[in-house]
Amino acid sequence: MKKFLFALLPLALTAVFLVQFPARAFAGPAEDVQAAMQRLKSKAAVLGIPTVKGEEAVAGKNVPAIHFGRTKMNNNFVLVDEVQKEAGGTATIFVRSGDEFVRVATNVKKDDGSRAIGTILDPKGKAIAAIAKGESYFGEVDILGKPYVTGYEPIRDASGNVIGIYYVGYLKN
Repeated sequence: MKKFLFALLPLALTAVFLVQFPARAFAGPAEDVQAAMQRLKSKAAVLGIPTVKGEEAVAGKNVPAIHFGRTKMNNNFVLVDEVQKEAGGTATIFVRSGDEFVRVATNVKKDDGSRAIGTILDPKGKAIAAIAKGESYFGEVDILGKPYVTGYEPIRDASGNVIGIYYVGYLKN
């Protein structure tokens, strides 16, 4: 009987541990990216259908103005900052400007500490290759010289055209 109880002890301790520290506490970077992406997309969806209307200067560069419903995203950091506050990491809304995707709302920081608005998605990177095919990309990416675990998903208008990109990421340790 003692052997049986000693055999059950590790199982009991594991169960107690998992109750006190649920699996979410041990989620890895990939799970964090997936959860943050869902948060960003659902918050954007509440605002309305994605559209491009007009242009606006972002960091001195005229680019199309991307909207979710009536809410313009260019130079508007409320959405990305809410996601960062709730999920950690970083978040960005990119708009398609010709063949480039420009950060118009972001909390990704440049070396000087300012927001990296007006910067473009790496035109030779893995993320843009997937987006060009209308696909999502989840994986490691170098952003402004720093390694991140990331997620990129196309933003589509009502006609299904890719007009921008949702991004979330966590600085890799």
